[in-house]
Amino acid sequence: MNRRTRRPLLTLTALTAALTLGATTAQAAAAPSWTETGTTRVNSLTGSQGLASRADGSLVHRGLASIPVALRIAGWSHVGDPDVAGGYTFDAYQGGDDATGKMFAATAPDGKRTTYVHPLDQGELLNNSFAAVSPDGQWLVSGEWGDMNRLQVFPTPVLNPAAPAPDAPLPQAGQITLDKGVSDIQGCDFTDATHLLCSSDDAAKEVLEVALDRPLDGKPVAGRVSTVFAIPRRSVCAGTFEAEGIDYDAARGTLRVAVVPPAPCLVTTAVIAYERS
Repeated sequence: MNRRTRRPLLTLTALTAALTLGATTAQAAAAPSWTETGTTRVNSLTGSQGLASRADGSLVHRGLASIPVALRIAGWSHVGDPDVAGGYTFDAYQGGDDATGKMFAATAPDGKRTTYVHPLDQGELLNNSFAAVSPDGQWLVSGEWGDMNRLQVFPTPVLNPAAPAPDAPLPQAGQITLDKGVSDIQGCDFTDATHLLCSSDDAAKEVLEVALDRPLDGKPVAGRVSTVFAIPRRSVCAGTFEAEGIDYDAARGTLRVAVVPPAPCLVTTAVIAYERS
């Protein structure tokens, strides 16, 4: 009696490809899209660098004129895209070309400001573009400038018991290593524990998503980068636009991105709002 060997319905290669395609399709279906809902304009002197939403829905804006005199005298000449968590406003500051550290300021609801300095680690750039606090309030994410393959992570001052006192150096925790390089990140904000949206001032002017392998826990974590949408560039003035900060208001599901138009229109910054669709 001859025995006929039954051929498998799928080869291992075909099965793997099918599973990969199915996973990719499911991820694509689950990825949110964003619908533009309107644009407001703010004074660039106090709103060109970034914004953050408070619990009551009001917005914090930041620009070069937002830097308190005392901090400017101390050498902190640039403020980045802020964030709000636990009632505190967190700001990212950097100094001049000879800076040996970067600073984060935590401002309490009563207006009291406390500063935390991070001495630059070997190979770290002095740029301090933004502050983004994880949804649990424990970790503060920031970024440098130019072409980078990482985001920096620190214990959140005030909110994380592991964070040092204000007069002690603020150390880095485990970094986010990106699966591909990003360029000129101006701001990031968490949409949930494992996803950030970031504004990039590269040639394409894009909003990027960074999907984390797991929620931040102070240890190294991997991040997968994908493009979400191009930031609109609309103005009666012709020239170069600058993508700036980004904010996600989780309570209201509203995403906002700031973009500075070319001169002479740069006196006002456009804040473009989106909702999930």
